[in-house]
Amino acid sequence: MRTFTIASGVLALGLAACATVQPAGMTTLGPNPVLGGGTYSSGGGLTLAVESREQAGRTLICGVWAQSRQQAVMTRGVARKVLGTGSVYIGDEAAVRGLTFLREVAPAAEYGGLDAPCVLSERPWRPGDDERRPVIRIPRQIVAEQRDADGGIGTGFAIRFRQTGPGAGI
Repeated sequence: MRTFTIASGVLALGLAACATVQPAGMTTLGPNPVLGGGTYSSGGGLTLAVESREQAGRTLICGVWAQSRQQAVMTRGVARKVLGTGSVYIGDEAAVRGLTFLREVAPAAEYGGLDAPCVLSERPWRPGDDERRPVIRIPRQIVAEQRDADGGIGTGFAIRFRQTGPGAGI
């Protein structure tokens, strides 16, 4: 019983640490959204374009994402998993964790002017936030791997995603 109580407490703290959001409709991205993303070790990658705004005294995050037209077969279909691990920060505070709400668009030279879904964060909008640019953070991760018969990766392979900036190309 004690283990269950401790585990429940840890789970509750973990959930409380998540930045919760609620859907907040669509908007048009301004002319200069923040761009981020990364590349796969096998080639190709992702580009994300986001903006932050104030709505009802809270932080609104809006954006879109694109993936490379040409990439390894093993990375097709992993973008949502990668987006799910991403966050948008304002200063040193997470406004949104998990970016699967973003809408997929074709890779482009410019992402301003595109229709983008938004989520309303619990994070309050603070004085000076108008000047703060959001920061997109996506952790390094293995997105596909094949292990040897003995469970090692010696003759197998691993494809990694690494945040390098916009990676979808045009």
